[in-house]
Amino acid sequence: MLKKTISKDKHNYYMKENYEKINFFSRHIGPSTYEIDEMLKTVKCNSIYEFIKKTIPKNIFFSKINKIPNSISEYQYLKHIKNVGKKNKIYKSYIGLGFKNTITPSVIQRNILENPSWYTSYTPYQSEISQGRLEALINFQTIISDLTSMDISNASMLDESSAAADAVLMIFRKKIKEKKIENNFYFFISKEIFPQTINVIKTRCAGLKINFIVDYYNNIKKYNIKKIFGIIISYPTCTGDIYDYSIFIKYLKKYKIDIIVSTDLLSLSLLKPPGEWGADVVIGTSQNFGIPMGYGGPHAAFFSTKKEYTRYIPGRIIGISIDKSNKTVFRMALQTREQHIKREKATSNICTSQVLPAIMSSMYAIFHGKNGLIKIAKNIHKKTTKLEYLLINNIKNIKQTNKYYFDTIKLRTIYSNHLIREIAERKMTNFRYIDSHNLTITLDESTSNNDVIDILSIFLEFNGEKKNYNLNIKKNINKIPSVLKRKSDFLYNDIFNKYYSENELMRYIKRLEKKDISLNHSMIALGSCTMKLNSATELFSLTQDEWKDIHPFVPYSQSNGYNFIINKLEKYLKEITGFSKVSFQPNSGSQGEYAGLMVIKNYHNYIKQYERNIALIPASSHGTNPASASIAGMKIVLISTKNDGSIDIDDLLIKSKKYANYLSVCMITYPSTHGVYEINIRKIINIIHKYGGQVYMDGANMNAQIGLINPANLGIDICHINLHKTFAIPHGGGGPGMGPICVAEHLIKFLPNHPFDNNKEKNLNNKKILTVSSTPYGSSLILSISYAYIRLLGPDGLKKCTEISLLNANYIKEKLKKYYKILYTGKNNMVAHEFIIDCRIFNSVGINVTDIAKRMMDYGFHAPTVSFPVKGCMMIEPTESESKMELDRFIETLIEIRNEIKEIEIGKYSKEENVLKNAPHSIETLTNDYWNYPYTRKKAGYPLSWVRDRKFYIPISRIDEAYGDRNLCTCI
Repeated sequence: MLKKTISKDKHNYYMKENYEKINFFSRHIGPSTYEIDEMLKTVKCNSIYEFIKKTIPKNIFFSKINKIPNSISEYQYLKHIKNVGKKNKIYKSYIGLGFKNTITPSVIQRNILENPSWYTSYTPYQSEISQGRLEALINFQTIISDLTSMDISNASMLDESSAAADAVLMIFRKKIKEKKIENNFYFFISKEIFPQTINVIKTRCAGLKINFIVDYYNNIKKYNIKKIFGIIISYPTCTGDIYDYSIFIKYLKKYKIDIIVSTDLLSLSLLKPPGEWGADVVIGTSQNFGIPMGYGGPHAAFFSTKKEYTRYIPGRIIGISIDKSNKTVFRMALQTREQHIKREKATSNICTSQVLPAIMSSMYAIFHGKNGLIKIAKNIHKKTTKLEYLLINNIKNIKQTNKYYFDTIKLRTIYSNHLIREIAERKMTNFRYIDSHNLTITLDESTSNNDVIDILSIFLEFNGEKKNYNLNIKKNINKIPSVLKRKSDFLYNDIFNKYYSENELMRYIKRLEKKDISLNHSMIALGSCTMKLNSATELFSLTQDEWKDIHPFVPYSQSNGYNFIINKLEKYLKEITGFSKVSFQPNSGSQGEYAGLMVIKNYHNYIKQYERNIALIPASSHGTNPASASIAGMKIVLISTKNDGSIDIDDLLIKSKKYANYLSVCMITYPSTHGVYEINIRKIINIIHKYGGQVYMDGANMNAQIGLINPANLGIDICHINLHKTFAIPHGGGGPGMGPICVAEHLIKFLPNHPFDNNKEKNLNNKKILTVSSTPYGSSLILSISYAYIRLLGPDGLKKCTEISLLNANYIKEKLKKYYKILYTGKNNMVAHEFIIDCRIFNSVGINVTDIAKRMMDYGFHAPTVSFPVKGCMMIEPTESESKMELDRFIETLIEIRNEIKEIEIGKYSKEENVLKNAPHSIETLTNDYWNYPYTRKKAGYPLSWVRDRKFYIPISRIDEAYGDRNLCTCI
């Protein structure tokens, strides 16, 4: 093979490039200086400046981000973040309330959490190249179904509180649809569930005007029982009590009241599961299955229910199906992209779940197995009973009030808890102080016998005794009632009984990993999803003790490292967007959408415009917008778009006038999901404001704005930002994410609040309950990633990222326009950071967008976004992180697929039997002795010369989607 020589000019470029690599943005941005110049020639521009002038309308251009510090090197950043981490104080936290210390097995931390094969993969919409993640998630569903003893579970929820809220909404919708209740019915909330969950339920259900009763569960008979349609109870309660609800449940069932149970997952290895005593829905968090607290997240909540609720379950369900060769395979079932396809008719607005933490929790259960989980649970319970015994036998004036418990004791003191708190915090220990005389102590997997003695010493000092105490425990104590001891089996499947050794678990994780395409294999050009580089340096702090071991409800002074990051990140986002305040509470884009809409509703209510309830949503808006508006209780009015993809101003004006007295919000995605900058954006905003509405911007496409466009300057009132897109938080196979909301000054007082927000300096004056997540700052741990992204890039790097994301998209568009119809273009025939190719024109030869998507797998690529926002089309977004070499491989792939379609058009291959209809070609197909296709194995598996060296071997053939829904099976 002849070695290609590098031209002198190109060599000089590379020499310069190597020198510039001391700047982080030169490594984050894919194309070299030479490649950027080559791409500029393709789009017929002489400079980036000229290119931007041609692409972005002059009236929206706003190039100014001054208050962001200059970029620092990765070495400087790592030193910096280590010093910031030292500001956090790692105390022993026994606060509980759904968050506990846990031990992450090193084999899981190293091979999953720190492995880009797992954290850079995308949501498993393309099953054939997602079999590893799908298997891990069906393991998770099986674990949840087994432990809760319920029929069906989904593949994770955002957090425990939102899972509870979605359970209430699910029951309400089903009963309303079946006409079993009316709007004057009530839902009963037990006072003994977590306080944050009560707030989230009230917030999430406010839009649908669900009525609530909040009281102790055994007071339900005081109310009109015939008007109560559901109840949520806790098992164990937020203060640790374990109740036998059996008689109570029989009473509820007599009145056809549906029962949601909030539970502790680990406790169910010892406790009789809720499914065995009458629960209809069981929710909770899997955080104590090996996921660090991380100041609140990310953690995978769980949701399990009865079969009768299958079609109503929120979020994603992983199911079992078959592929073309009749092989058993895994897929996303029922809910696949339904929030985009069904829009306002979707059962939930969930777009991001917690895939990566769910996978880690599933591996934790596999690592320990049934016996290991039982051993851990028994050890925790034994230490809790020991602590109770030592306290009540050595401390005067104190009483333990829980008759039965698992890991939490509730203490009542005669004297004020103020002195206990003072001593405890001096000894670097946190308890939960309910009021001046009551506190709880929650032990966990990490609690040692020495920790128990240390806790005792705090109370001895409080009691004025420091030396004389009795450690002798004369008998085994068990505080789980015999009637509630678990007798049923769980985790009996083979998968949970053969990977106890690290060697075998490591190999199992690797086998799953090899079945999935992620960014460490090739670019993932998903429109609206922005799959960019997630730098290793940005992720470095996630596994450091100073960041991962902080309870979300510690006193404010113990979280100064987090306070620093949150305050700085807010300052940077305010500078980038122009807004006045940021809330980091929403832990996904969809939660950000909902929170933003509720901020607007509360604002309108505050100014006594209660009737405003109309959401105008252009067809070019992000797919979750109508689903979020529907859940917020708004009436949706769609705005049409023109042939060029822009919003139809005339239609907007007509409908704004028509609903002038009722207009609440117009939800705009900018640039639109059609891939164009709206030239008339200021006019659109002025129309909405003229008729009394607020303008909400979906931040999904913020990657086409930073440093070039300022949304607040345009007149936008509120927007959310997908940190898991624009600001480099990895997608994690479908989650975690963060969706903070930014607001103009008049909306500040309506931002989310939280019952455990310990920042006393906040003064939001919020009179309404608006809590959207279990914790004040959502999935706080991953905020450090976005902070790192901004510090490493600096203002010039951030702007450069936007410019190159636009250039990369326009370069691909220019190269493909001879082969595919580009559906929409904007000013000067340019597109934004993404664009749509029309695949419907191939229907005449029997080829559709799915066939093209499946065929791309044979070339080693994940397909771009399929059938959204336009059915039968493909939306392409390359991001700034991809080099010209990778872009060219992607372009060559689509051109070659177009040639393969041409072969069908000219009759070389039939409409029914061709390389696209049979795609993808699995490793089993390619190596089978039997070959009965009219084309060669080479054409099927190695269609271009470079594919062989980079070949991704697909584990299964094309999946039968319909079979999986007709024969739904969701656990192993």
